[in-house]
Amino acid sequence: MTDQTAADTSTIDDALAKFRDMMAKDDYHLKWSLSDENRVTVEIEAGPEACADCLSPTPVMEAIMGEALSQTPYTLDHVVLPNDH
Repeated sequence: MTDQTAADTSTIDDALAKFRDMMAKDDYHLKWSLSDENRVTVEIEAGPEACADCLSPTPVMEAIMGEALSQTPYTLDHVVLPNDH
């Protein structure tokens, strides 16, 4: 991993950290990947104890994640929710 890649990873992790921590309380797990040079795909997986009523619909989740990334050089590509599989 190059220094730039490590910095990029840290930037995205930091931007999404509060949402990852908040969702973990309801047994959801937030992962992300770069879908293009500066576009991020966020995937949310449900754990066995996930609160089915605690997850916002896709448009709301995309607005939240897009806003979180707005302070970084990255933009949101899309969000994948458990029901999308």
